[in-house]
Amino acid sequence: MYKNLTVLCVEDECGVRKRIVNTLKYYFKDVYEAKDGEIGLEVYYKKSPNLIICDIKMPNMDGISMVKEIRKDDLFTPIIFLTAHNKEQYLMELLNLKIQHFILKPISTKALEEGIQNALKGRFSGVIQIKENVFLDIDNLELNVGYEKISLSLREAKFLTLLARGSVVRYSIIEDMLWEQKSMSQSALKSFIRDLRKKLPFDLIENVPQVGYKLLDS
Repeated sequence: MYKNLTVLCVEDECGVRKRIVNTLKYYFKDVYEAKDGEIGLEVYYKKSPNLIICDIKMPNMDGISMVKEIRKDDLFTPIIFLTAHNKEQYLMELLNLKIQHFILKPISTKALEEGIQNALKGRFSGVIQIKENVFLDIDNLELNVGYEKISLSLREAKFLTLLARGSVVRYSIIEDMLWEQKSMSQSALKSFIRDLRKKLPFDLIENVPQVGYKLLDS
């Protein structure tokens, strides 16, 4: 179902983590795992997963602390919290950290599947602020720059969504997310970037040689 996506599972209980990981392997291209928030952060920075499934209560660094670090630079990656407690006590954290879903323990396969679907269904939807007075309306495929509306293709909207994460978007991620099952040549990518830049009233895109692209610094 999500064979072009990757997922990180962070859970300190080995038995629980293994059961979740084994289930995730049926759905995702790659499944990464970590036993606490510290290791989870290391894996996140190294692998840039498309989805994070994370326990709240863990030794060394808990889930909320880990996600706070991630959300300093990345407001895009969907995150699911696992918890043995009623989510009401974490409601403010959920709002502040832009958490997509909670799953209460013990975790059933059905609850896990529903949580993943809920977290990923809005991955390319909604309105995202790119810069001051620049907003990306993904549902309507428009970039709003002040009062000007610029029509976008679905691929262009997805690309700007990836840039809005605030970090460098690697070539491999662009190929996986925008070209999906097709192969992406460098000439095709350069042509895509050139055409997108022509649409914009000012440049938003900066190339990071040998790595990928990011939003142009103000």
